[in-house]
Amino acid sequence: MTALVRLRLAGFLRTGRALAPVLAGLLALGVLYGGGRARPAEAYGVSAVVLFPVLAWQTKILLDVEPDVQRRLARVVVGPVRERAAGLLAAAVAGLGTVAVALVFPWLVGGVTGETGPGDRSVAAGVALGLWAHLLALPAAVALGALASRAITRSAGYGVAVLSVGAVGALVLGLSDSVLPWLAPPVMPTARALTGDLTASAALLLSAWALVWVVVALAGYAWGRRTRA
Repeated sequence: MTALVRLRLAGFLRTGRALAPVLAGLLALGVLYGGGRARPAEAYGVSAVVLFPVLAWQTKILLDVEPDVQRRLARVVVGPVRERAAGLLAAAVAGLGTVAVALVFPWLVGGVTGETGPGDRSVAAGVALGLWAHLLALPAAVALGALASRAITRSAGYGVAVLSVGAVGALVLGLSDSVLPWLAPPVMPTARALTGDLTASAALLLSAWALVWVVVALAGYAWGRRTRA
């Protein structure tokens, strides 16, 4: 399976298709941090929201690079479970690279401040919370990108529709005060929580929410792959 992960990452990188989501992410972050300097936790919380659709798009591109025949051959050689896991793992590794860039980028352009006042979080705590916010968004983005991949939708148009509805829905539902936010991953609630005093219970709730959403989404992906084998 490790060889299959490397193969998919190599195809994603060597074809140059990795450039589009990375450049889109940098452009979005450049616009975000161009408005002034913010404390790390608040800045990174919004950064995770901005990167969510980019990471989902990146996952879809990575999974769609592999030709259908090659994917079926891999399924036969390593088995359906390992074949699916290899694709998701490759997407997660690529996503971690994008997240690493997103964590460093604001310091290079002066988008965050290291100055703290009375009652403010320390810089280290802010960076740790920002990393946590991105690591909550990444698995959900990978799951959404997998659901939008060609192996599930069979059509570029349907894939774009799934990706668009999922990304927009996560942002819109996250702003709702009704029960509807539970239908989307907690990218917006996490960003809002980082602007105030985040309690341990709230952090655990957001983490559990993200985990349940990812499990349900990946279960749908596995079911879709089985029915479309």
